Amino acid sequence: MLKTALLFAGQGAQYVGMGRDLAARFPAAGQWFERGREVLGLDLTAICFDGPEPELTRTENAQPAIFLTSWAAFQLLKEHVPGLEFHATAGLSLGELTALAAAGSFTFEDALRSARQRGRFMQEACDLTHGSMAAVLGLEAEALGPVCAEADVEVANLNCPGQIVISGETERIAKACDLAKAKGAKRAVLLPVAGAYHSRLMASAQPKVQAMLEAVPLQAPSVPVISNVTARPHGAPGDIRRRLAEQVISPVRWEESVRYLLEQGFVRFIELGPGTALSGFLKRIDKSAEALHVADVSSLETTVAALTRNHSN
Repeated sequence: MLKTALLFAGQGAQYVGMGRDLAARFPAAGQWFERGREVLGLDLTAICFDGPEPELTRTENAQPAIFLTSWAAFQLLKEHVPGLEFHATAGLSLGELTALAAAGSFTFEDALRSARQRGRFMQEACDLTHGSMAAVLGLEAEALGPVCAEADVEVANLNCPGQIVISGETERIAKACDLAKAKGAKRAVLLPVAGAYHSRLMASAQPKVQAMLEAVPLQAPSVPVISNVTARPHGAPGDIRRRLAEQVISPVRWEESVRYLLEQGFVRFIELGPGTALSGFLKRIDKSAEALHVADVSSLETTVAALTRNHSN
């Protein structure tokens, strides 16, 4: 048995048209998008399929839209691979909600509503502050630490070797980018985001997320779900709520999370949702790991063929 982990996309992976061909080809996918409209009273289908891009990119829309597209991809994979076995899940930031839903902690409806509310609270925090983020390429965490301290910004995402995202006030991020390049970074690129996620500038969102989650019924996950905050499996429902609230202002320890799974003997990873960023990070962490993904009809067919072939062998 190949130990398999499911990985779920986070904010930034969205693009206009995501999920459209899945819904056009497979009625089941279309039904999930329709269910999303009913749950939220919002036509996420139109936003996902047709945009416009600024509307999709708004945090309160992007987060439930990515969740919904990722969920549809997950359900289609289960439909096309009867008896699909997976032994852990993980998700990048927002994707952690999807990972928990896939493991049965949240219902679909509660997870979708939570994604929408989380996005709304984070958008409100963005509107109250003047923050931004930047990807620093080619500089490791040890060298970047003094840069962050001098510029008074924070590490937001430890994605993979040679790629770290920093977060903070816009002027300080610009200073940090200059300092990082002076320290030897290959590039330091501002990201097109609404604010400074996973930093103290999201502090006003944290208690709102905590209070929201207190009202949501949660179950213990059926398989280990890796926490972004600890890079280890989540515990009981109370711990899940606390970690998800902490995650809003804490760095995403993605590389460490993947390395933990590799150390536990995981060899196959299936990325579900828009884009292939997580597969790219995986290959930077361990070239030998098997990376599959489901984002559209073509990638679904490729992944189903690979899983069916391996199973028959």
